[in-house]
Amino acid sequence: MLRDLLVHIPTERSPRPAIEASVSLAMSVGAHLDALATGYASTDVPFVAEGGAAIVASLQLEYERALERAQAALRIFEIEAKNARINYGKYALSETTAETASKAGAAARLYDLTIVSQGDPDCDTFDNQLPKELLLQSGGPLLFIPFTFRGTFKAARVGICWDGSRLAARALRDAMPFITEADALTIITLNASEVPSDASPERLLTHLARKCLPAKAISLQSDRGDLQASILSIAADESLDLLVMGGYGHSRFQEAVFGGVTQEMFRSMTVPVMMSH
Repeated sequence: MLRDLLVHIPTERSPRPAIEASVSLAMSVGAHLDALATGYASTDVPFVAEGGAAIVASLQLEYERALERAQAALRIFEIEAKNARINYGKYALSETTAETASKAGAAARLYDLTIVSQGDPDCDTFDNQLPKELLLQSGGPLLFIPFTFRGTFKAARVGICWDGSRLAARALRDAMPFITEADALTIITLNASEVPSDASPERLLTHLARKCLPAKAISLQSDRGDLQASILSIAADESLDLLVMGGYGHSRFQEAVFGGVTQEMFRSMTVPVMMSH
């Protein structure tokens, strides 16, 4: 059940995808929605004795401008939230990139779901990196909204990416609020011979049926380099509104490194994707 949602609103690229998807989701499920807008200085300049006061003043000005951008994004959110008549809250952060990732990640741990927007490849900004950090730090599911998204979010047709792994199972459980309300479920398995037999897609079909959740399974062979493209092709063929998948990767300070299909999905998602790590 989704009752308490958080949305991260970018301030250096379009806030619209995150705002429109999160507000429409909160309205449809009757959830409270908090909006977090993050601003940060473009560079972290170390303090030095000579000219230190000038550097500090310059940094302070950058943080003030970053906070203004965050507050401007929140004003857009507030207009949409009021029009939708949802319960909402809002707050802004203006920190270094490291502090922003840490504080936003800690905040996200308290919510049922965090909504973020996919990075925009035309923008070189930490706004593109922060959603990946949140996936790694929040301890809960993230709903990634394509940067091209506009309109109302509705998960009527859900695709479950299944390889029998722990992370796929975590994503499946985290997505149950969407799965139980979906009109159609599709289990997507690539290279099924590599899936553990005790967690096969056929067994997943059986377990979903016990929950009165009928689904169909699609299994394809795919080269390693084409996994993400194969998933998105199935999503298009099946007119899916949402993909559910585990998010693979590890984190270093101020950096998230993902491999394989997850990284490709970050770059090229065409439908909303719910990920768990």
